[in-house]
Amino acid sequence: MSWIQKLYETYNNCESARGKLTLNNEVPLLPICHTTNKAQIEIVIDHQGNFKRARVVAKDDARTIIPCTEKSAGGRTSGEAPHPLADKLQYVAKDYEVFGGDKKPYFKAYLLNLEAWCISKNNHPKATAVLSYVCKGNVVKDLIEAKILIQGSDGKLLRKWEGDKKAKPYIFSLFQNEAWQADAFVRWEVEVPDDPRVRTWEDETLWNEWIDYYSNTKKEKSLCYVTGEELFVADLHPAKLRNDGDKAKLISSNDWDGFTFRGRFTDTKDHNTYQTCGVGFDVSQKAHSALRWLISRQGYRSQSSDQVIVSWATSGLKVHQLLDDAFEILGAENLESDETSSVNTNQDLAIRLRKKIAGYKAELGDTSDVVVMGLDSMTQGRMALTFYRELTGSDFLSRVDDWHETCSWIHNYRFIEDKENRTKKNKYFRFVGAPAPKDIAEAAYGNRSDDSLKKLRKAAVARLLPCIIDGQKIPRDIVGATVRRACNRVSMEEWEWNKTLSIACSLYKKFNEEEEYSMALDRERKSRDYLYGRLLAAADCLERFALVTSEKKRDTNASRMMQRFADRPCSTWKTIELSLKPYKARLGGRSKKYLDAIGEAMCLFDPPEEFTIDEPLTGEFLLGYYCQREALKPKKGEPQSIEESIISDDQNPENEQGGF
Repeated sequence: MSWIQKLYETYNNCESARGKLTLNNEVPLLPICHTTNKAQIEIVIDHQGNFKRARVVAKDDARTIIPCTEKSAGGRTSGEAPHPLADKLQYVAKDYEVFGGDKKPYFKAYLLNLEAWCISKNNHPKATAVLSYVCKGNVVKDLIEAKILIQGSDGKLLRKWEGDKKAKPYIFSLFQNEAWQADAFVRWEVEVPDDPRVRTWEDETLWNEWIDYYSNTKKEKSLCYVTGEELFVADLHPAKLRNDGDKAKLISSNDWDGFTFRGRFTDTKDHNTYQTCGVGFDVSQKAHSALRWLISRQGYRSQSSDQVIVSWATSGLKVHQLLDDAFEILGAENLESDETSSVNTNQDLAIRLRKKIAGYKAELGDTSDVVVMGLDSMTQGRMALTFYRELTGSDFLSRVDDWHETCSWIHNYRFIEDKENRTKKNKYFRFVGAPAPKDIAEAAYGNRSDDSLKKLRKAAVARLLPCIIDGQKIPRDIVGATVRRACNRVSMEEWEWNKTLSIACSLYKKFNEEEEYSMALDRERKSRDYLYGRLLAAADCLERFALVTSEKKRDTNASRMMQRFADRPCSTWKTIELSLKPYKARLGGRSKKYLDAIGEAMCLFDPPEEFTIDEPLTGEFLLGYYCQREALKPKKGEPQSIEESIISDDQNPENEQGGF
C-alpha cells in the first residue's frame, strides 16, 4: 500500500492545482468523485431549463471535468452506469431511440441519479436546471433544429456524410471507425443571473456539492490499510489511469461474482468488512487522480504497448523524467547544432547537463521523497506495478547523474523541425549523455512494428530501469544485440545506423566501466579491437573523401564489409586495403592525414602478431571506429565529407529520426 500512500500525499501537497484544465488537453488533477471525458457537443440552457443554443466542441477544447460515481468511473464495461450530469446522448436524451440511436438507452437510470442529487440537501441550481431540461425529452430534437446533429431523409440521424466534402458538418469529423453522431458526449452550460461561471465543468461550487452528496451515500466504515484509520471504504476503484480508454485497474473489487476467492474469506457481499484490501474512499479517489495526472503530465508511455513509467516528487516539485535523455533535460535552446563537433564543445554540454541536474537537486533538497513507478497490463481488466522505488531527492538525482556520466557518449540523432520561407528543414543537435532507454531498445531490436519485437523493446525498457535507479549492470544480451546491429551497417539507413552506432558505444562503455573509455580518440590505447576499429574508420573516411571530391555517392567498401570485418578482421582488412589503391592515387597528397592515421594505428599493435589474429572483434572496435572517424572529420574550410552530404539528404520532414 506504500504506492497509494505516496500518491495520496502527492494529491494533498498539490491540491492547489485541482481542476485546472490546460490547452494541451492534459488530464488535470481532478476533484474526488469526478473524472474527465472528451465532449463533442455543448448545450447552453438558462436557469429554468430552457434551451438557448448549442455548438460542436473543437478537439483541443474537448476535455471536460464531470461528476461521476464509483461505478461510472470504473470503465462502464457492462450494465447501466450513468454519470450524474454530463454524459452521452444514449443517457441524457429521452428521444435518443426516436431518432435512430442504435444502442440500449439508459435515460431512466440517468434520470434517477440526477433526481436523487437534485432533491438532496446538496442540490445545485445548475444541476436542477439540467434536470428540468432533460425531462422535456427534446435533447436530440433541439440539436437537430440547431443544425448540430444532421437528419437523413428517413428522419433519423445520418450515420455517414456522403455529400459534398466542402459542406461536411464538423460533427462528422469528430468520430472514427464505427462511432457516429448518435454517440456524441454532451456537456452543459447553464446561464444563471449574476453568475459568470456558466460552464458546469469549471464551477467549483457544483463540484463540492456533488462531492458532499456522493460522500454521504457511503454507509460502511472499515479499516483503511493506507491510513490505519476507520474510514468509509471504496467499493470500486477508478480506471482511465493511462489514457481515456484505459479500463485496466490496479485494484479490482468485482470478484464477488466470479468467486475468485471463494472460501478464503468469511465475509459475504452484503456484510463486507473488506478483509481483502480495505482502502478509504477519499484515499483511493485522491491516489488514483494523482496517478492519472502525473502520467498525463510527465509519464513515459510506450507508443506500441501499455507500458507506463513515471517518476515524481511527492512535494509537488517537478523532476525530469527518468527515461529522458540529455536533449530532453537540457532542451534544444541549450544545445549546439551538429555544425560544431569539437571535443571542448562536447565537454561543455556535459557540464551543462551536470549543472542542470544539480539545479534540480537544490530545488528538491536532500529529504524530499521521489517515487519511480512502472505500470503495465496484459489484459484490459488488470494492471500491475512492474517497478517501484522510493528514494530521497538527492539519491534519485545522484543516480541519474551517475547514469548520464558513466553511460555518456556523443549522439547526433536528435533534431527539431525548423520552418523557414515555407520550406521545412530539420536542425540537428549533438548532445552528450546517456541515450534514453526507449532509444536503447530500438537500437538493440530495431523499430519494426511486429509483435515479437514490441515485446522485446518493452522488456528492454523495463530491464534498464534497475540499471539507472539501482546501479545494476546493463544486461549483456542488450549490449550484444546493439553491437551486432551496429556492425550490420548495410541493413539500415544511414541515419539509423549512426544512431545505433553511438548508442552501441554508450552501452559498451558503460558495460566495461573499469576500462574508462574516453569519448575522444585515445592515441595511447593499444588493444587489438580498438586499433582495428581505427583502421576501419581511416579506410572508410579516405574512400568517402575520394568519392565526394569526385561527386559520387555510394557505400564505401569499408561500410559494405563492416559485418565481415567484425568477424574476420585480419583477412578482411587485406581486401579493404587493396581497394584503397585507386583512391590514394586519385587524391595524392590530400590523402596524407588518412594514411597517417592508418600508419599510426598499425604501429601500435603490440606485439605485432596481434594484427594477424583473425578472431571476431568485441564491441570495443566500434569505440575505436567512432573516435577515429570524429578525429578525421574535415576542419573548417576543408572540403565536406560524404557523411555530411548524407545528412542533407536525410533532412526530410518525413523522417522521424535525424542523420549523422
